[in-house]
Formats: sequence, C-alpha cells, structure tokens
Amino acid sequence: MEAIPDPQAEHIVAVDFLHVDTINLKRIYALVLLEHRSRRAHLLGVTANPTGEWTTQAARNVLMDTDTTNMKFLIGDRTGQFTDAFDTVFADAGLRVLKSPPQAPKANAHCERMIGTLRRELLDRTLILNEQHLRRTLTQYLEHYHRARPHRGLGQLSPSQAETGPPPPVDLASHRIHHRTILGGLINEYQIAN
Repeated sequence: MEAIPDPQAEHIVAVDFLHVDTINLKRIYALVLLEHRSRRAHLLGVTANPTGEWTTQAARNVLMDTDTTNMKFLIGDRTGQFTDAFDTVFADAGLRVLKSPPQAPKANAHCERMIGTLRRELLDRTLILNEQHLRRTLTQYLEHYHRARPHRGLGQLSPSQAETGPPPPVDLASHRIHHRTILGGLINEYQIAN
C-alpha cells in the first residue's frame, strides 16, 4: 500500500524525552527530535538531570546543525524542562511552538511512536551502563534507523531511501549478499555486495 504524503508533515517537528534505567538502577534521559515528513530522528542529548538550561542548550546545539527552512511547527509536551527559554530558541529560528494538552500522548503521536520503536527494537533488549553507553547505543541505532529500517509512512523505505529513491531491483541469483551486524548482533542488515 502506497503511503499518502501529508502536505503539512514537512513543516512539523516533534520533541520528547525518553527515560532509561541503567543496570545500576540510575535513571537517565535522552531528548529526541523527530522530523515528521522525513522520519529523521535527532538525538539532542543524554543526561541524568534534564534541567531547563540543559534542554535549552540542546535546542541551540541541534539548530546549529539542522536546516529549519521548511520547519514551521514544533510539537512538545508540557514538561517542566521545556521552559520559555527553550521555546524562544525555536521561535527565534522561525518555528511556532505548540504544546500538547496535558496527559494527551496522542497529540505527539509520531514522536511517541518513534520512542516506542526505540524501546521495542533497542532499549528493551540492551542493558545500559551509563550516559556514554546510552549515547553511543542510540547514535548507532539512529544510523540504522535512517539508513536501513523501513518505515510504513514512507512506503516501506528508509528515510535515506525516501530521499534518494528506492534501490533498483536486482537478480539475487547473480549477486552476493553482504551481512552486517549492528550493536553486537542485535540488528542485522543485508545489502548487495559490490
């Protein structure tokens, strides 16, 4: 089934926290931003203490590396870490900040779904040691998420394939397949060997 493009999706980004309990029972947080149209996810940072100042700095950092030309709306929840200063950083970049209603996760459904994917495919299967380990693990997973993981909203293409077009069909009988493991074998990728 072909995905129907949402004409507003290219203008929307969403932000949310996810929490992870380490093997030492210490809770750490990761801040992620999702571009609705491309399904590209950005890891804004990992910390044990997500203050308003930390969140604001993470917003500044991501905007330095992100093209916001087509972005018009930022969806976030009403958590205390999304301060007025955080909102101002995005407003100064030309985005209108929309706060979701209290206790309404469906208002930020795309980002919540992506966090659910992170949990099901990665975090429920990995023991996290500390902030550095979580940062490295999420970074490696997001590389896979962008390069090879199919998305229903993108017609079963990865975000990278959605930008460049699907790969051409090949006769598998005349080509070798290359197997690549990600995150110690938690994820396997296959591609045509050159």
